[in-house]
Amino acid sequence: MANLDRRRFLRLSALAAGGAAMSACGGGGTAAAPAPSGPTGTAATGNVTVWSWQGPAAMMKELVPGFQQAYPGIKVDVQDIGNPAIWDKITTGMAAGGQGLGDVLHIGVDYLPAYIEKFPGGLTDLVPLGADQHKAKFAQGMWETVSRDGKVYALPWEANSAGFYYRADLFEKAGVDVEALQTWDEVIEAGIELKEKTGVQLLAIDKPASQADSANLFQMLIQLQDSFYFDMQGNVTLDTPQAVTAMTIIKKLNDAGLVADMSGGWNTMISTIKKGSVAVQSMPTWFGGIIEESAPDQKGKWKVRLPPAVTAGGKVSATVNSTHLAVAGTSKVREAAYAFAEYVLTRPESQVAIYKGKGIAPALMSTYDDPIFHEASDFFSGQKKGEIFLDALKSPSYVTNYSADYPRALKAVTDAQTKVLLKGADPAAVLKEAADLIAQQTGRKVLR
Repeated sequence: MANLDRRRFLRLSALAAGGAAMSACGGGGTAAAPAPSGPTGTAATGNVTVWSWQGPAAMMKELVPGFQQAYPGIKVDVQDIGNPAIWDKITTGMAAGGQGLGDVLHIGVDYLPAYIEKFPGGLTDLVPLGADQHKAKFAQGMWETVSRDGKVYALPWEANSAGFYYRADLFEKAGVDVEALQTWDEVIEAGIELKEKTGVQLLAIDKPASQADSANLFQMLIQLQDSFYFDMQGNVTLDTPQAVTAMTIIKKLNDAGLVADMSGGWNTMISTIKKGSVAVQSMPTWFGGIIEESAPDQKGKWKVRLPPAVTAGGKVSATVNSTHLAVAGTSKVREAAYAFAEYVLTRPESQVAIYKGKGIAPALMSTYDDPIFHEASDFFSGQKKGEIFLDALKSPSYVTNYSADYPRALKAVTDAQTKVLLKGADPAAVLKEAADLIAQQTGRKVLR
């Protein structure tokens, strides 16, 4: 399962230093290779090492026996590297010219562009292995996320839509109909009423940015406006009306006294859930499982919906993060490695098993034909949670360009947000400063 800690700030100096080394090693990212054979697996052989973390690794291990029946010539070793340890390990391996990397690499959407841009040949182009046949099988926008300039660098795994988890019992006590809230301005009004009648704050943000991922709400708000930190041409888009609108919403929430301080990150967030000290967790699909695990005694008190629009009539759906399986460019068993990634990610049976085991939301759309995605959830007050997020995945999705400079942009944004939350700074002014700083650091153009 994706983890908030996944966005921990990377040491980009390692990426920059390693780019030339990876390119020189001949990594083979574009070399043609015969596609793996069908169910008998006779053409694909070898020992495949898979790098992942915790829940996803556990579920892939469960799929190995079935895979090896279909591909008797392939042996698979799934390794739980840990999250965020996996990012440092992949980065180190890439910087060393691909030495010591696993064959199959589980990569988050915020890291994939850096590996593609900084390490030419670091990841295998999957087109010669037959990846294009799966192009239409995934949620909208996912294929564009893993492909570039006619090459495909990974197969999509999970697709997490923006969600709005809320304590239905608290809002009911306050006399607020959450499902009727259409915009974030209405959310602010509802939050004021909630606090007056229950004493509970609306939501929490890591105000001093003690963790690198403290801008999750801001990021979701700009994605709901079909915008991001960079556009598809790589221009910086933080000094734009969309970004200013998003930060202004956060300032309004804070000025109204609706934002609790979530300093400390993950552990503090879990504490707010257990204590019921905030009423909303504006988090992606996968977070529902975290709530259930953290507070089983709150069964029947929670509900979920897609987030309100930023402006009246605006979008309420956005794919806010995702993960993928790639094949290392230096792998000596590319065909076999791809065969395993294909088995895990393009078979509905595999994805259903993973969802049942760890609640990981699949990007593979045919998976949603399974009844499990249409069952009522006792924990979430009888809602059919899977259908709520399925509606989001069926909607047109803006393709986010994280770029290799996402960590720098994220740091600039979290610093800007801290100025807004702790010093009352003007959103437009601090975002202009952030955009200019990123341009200075990266040489990118600022789109205004």
